[in-house]
Amino acid sequence: MKKILVILFTFHFSLFTVLAQEHMVFTPHWRAQAQFAGYYVAKEKGFYKEVGLDVDIVHPLATQAPLDCIRSGESQVVTMSLCQAMDVIDNHIPIVNILQTSMNSSTIIISRRGKNPLMQKDARVGTWPNFDAMTYCMSMREHLGYEWVHLISSVNLFIKGALDAMTGMSYNEYYQLKQAGFALQEEHICRLSDHGFNVQEDGVYMIQSYYRSHKEQAQKFAQASRKGWEWAASHQEEALEIVMKYVRENLVGTNRTMQKFMLEEVLRQQVDKQSGKREFRLRPDMVQLASRLMVENNLLKHEVKYEQLIDK
Repeated sequence: MKKILVILFTFHFSLFTVLAQEHMVFTPHWRAQAQFAGYYVAKEKGFYKEVGLDVDIVHPLATQAPLDCIRSGESQVVTMSLCQAMDVIDNHIPIVNILQTSMNSSTIIISRRGKNPLMQKDARVGTWPNFDAMTYCMSMREHLGYEWVHLISSVNLFIKGALDAMTGMSYNEYYQLKQAGFALQEEHICRLSDHGFNVQEDGVYMIQSYYRSHKEQAQKFAQASRKGWEWAASHQEEALEIVMKYVRENLVGTNRTMQKFMLEEVLRQQVDKQSGKREFRLRPDMVQLASRLMVENNLLKHEVKYEQLIDK
């Protein structure tokens, strides 16, 4: 009888634990890759379940914006860059940053002509659909007169020589081009972080109304995600195995070497240059810088303040 009671208690406790899990859908803003390693780790290592969350990671379609996913309720949590988030708020859609993973700008401009990109006035420059705001602000300050060519999902136009330069990320396109055989010289690359445009990028966001009614869940998601990133930083080979699982499941055309380079660079950019630490927070000074530059270049109609982004 005692054994039966123990079994029944264990069953009911396990059932309660399952029922107590809060279900959430998390949508990164791009396809499966090491850029999102910490979230994959948090899922696979059970960090979300440890805090009572049942998290599904659903990558968006190529034509689908993560903002649309949280506005429609398909997802409760998404990633986006700080400048994208500020643009969203400027368009009267209140969203809240619950975790900041990027502490530095990873944005670069790569010359196809073997030149300093800042010397390539009137160049045809490839950029991505979300159109990095800081690149535009810098081009305006330097009076570069770039002709912007919007890319979709590959570096083929650059490889074929149809562009004079392209924007990219130090953890992504830079290594794609290296793998394609380009001997990229540092003097032919402009890193925005070295020219007064060091603005944070990837963060985790929720619609304000959902956040306000689910603050505990938001805190738990941020806590478990941070744990995932910290684990990835100290177990990079194992984290890479987890990344490759998601890559294969989502049928992404890449390779382990590319993802290894990406993971190393993403982790490097998570370390704040001033403190030398992985801080996982929005910096008010970077928010202020980004807002000022975007207002000056007519990319924002109104100043977006730090307090708006963290709902204070």
